[in-house]
Amino acid sequence: MTVKVILSCIAALLALVNPLQKILIVTSLQERFSPGELRYISLKSTVTAAVILIFFLFLGELTFNYVFRVELYSFQITCGAVLIYNGLSGLLKGFFLKVDEHIKLADLTTVPIAIPMIAGPATITAAVTFPMQYGREMTIIAILFALAINLMCMLQARRIGNVLIKYNFMNPLIRIIGLIVATIGLQMIFDGISLFVRTLV
Repeated sequence: MTVKVILSCIAALLALVNPLQKILIVTSLQERFSPGELRYISLKSTVTAAVILIFFLFLGELTFNYVFRVELYSFQITCGAVLIYNGLSGLLKGFFLKVDEHIKLADLTTVPIAIPMIAGPATITAAVTFPMQYGREMTIIAILFALAINLMCMLQARRIGNVLIKYNFMNPLIRIIGLIVATIGLQMIFDGISLFVRTLV
């Protein structure tokens, strides 16, 4: 496997994990949670997301086809629609995550941060499909590398976020990331439709 292919796999996973989005999310939580609690949220959600993605990498296709009897293209189309919704929320409303004031810290780390913000529709789909293209070992490495970068961004989110707020970059960046997320979702729908059409041929 060439270096170009390896970097392509890592770059694709990193783009789908979208560390910039997590910076914005953690920054939005800093008024409600202490620095120690934000570190806990970052670490716990990352570990949870890693377990979920590795599970789907090994057992995703089996789970879809034999347990739920769901084809991959159906999953891609549905997940694409979810991504479009999340992206449009950021683009039009200016936020990705609105936390209920009564939510518990332990619940927050799992839903919605670990799922679907980190291990979301796009990354789960990648965990299922990338081994066919890049190999299982390379996909695992790419997932862990992307999650490590994402974790570092989350741990430094308060510092980065304060700079963004100071120079009024936060709101425009949320909307730009929202547009990108929505576009990725639309592409996933097209990919799912294309896969469905190929099964008919």
